[in-house]
Amino acid sequence: MKTGSAVTTTFFLVRHATHGSVGRVLVGRTPGVRLDTAGAGQAERLAARLVREHIDMIQSSPRERARETAAPIGRRCGVRVQVEAALDEIDFGDWTGRTIAALDGDLRWERWNARRSEGRPPCGESMRELQARVIGHLEAIRSTMPNGRVVMVSHAEPIRAAILCCLGIPLDDFGRVDIAPASITTIAFGERGHDVMALNQSVAA
Repeated sequence: MKTGSAVTTTFFLVRHATHGSVGRVLVGRTPGVRLDTAGAGQAERLAARLVREHIDMIQSSPRERARETAAPIGRRCGVRVQVEAALDEIDFGDWTGRTIAALDGDLRWERWNARRSEGRPPCGESMRELQARVIGHLEAIRSTMPNGRVVMVSHAEPIRAAILCCLGIPLDDFGRVDIAPASITTIAFGERGHDVMALNQSVAA
């Protein structure tokens, strides 16, 4: 949806850099998951990229891997990183820490991936609830920072949920939006709508 307004808040939605379990384990909110050596290098490249954007605010998910990604961005931009619970990873509930291979054949997992609009992880958070908290937070920042430029370091699912909303894509079609580690997705929020300026720009190489 186009903003239709010159007064917009620009959000740089950053997925945390890589760690040893990316693509293999549903890490979720497991404590103590840190960036690996490659991820630390990615975080520095993210900082070198974002320092050119004249950033006003930086927020990070509470997870260690997100905070470690945000730290060099904050140093390069000269902006203190704020830890924000609204940017936290989706709560995978009983699936937290399970390998993706171990979930193959689980009917609940299959339903979750077929109908994100209706399903939820056992004892976890639904995609609809995730989308509501992330979009609500973006709107709250927009209302207090018109024309602000804000970095938000989060995770694949929260960023994907925001983009699905901005593009008007149903939650069940979540697979149409890829969010790679150490990627930047840029969106502009205005009073009359929002616009996706850049999607999944990676500095991982």
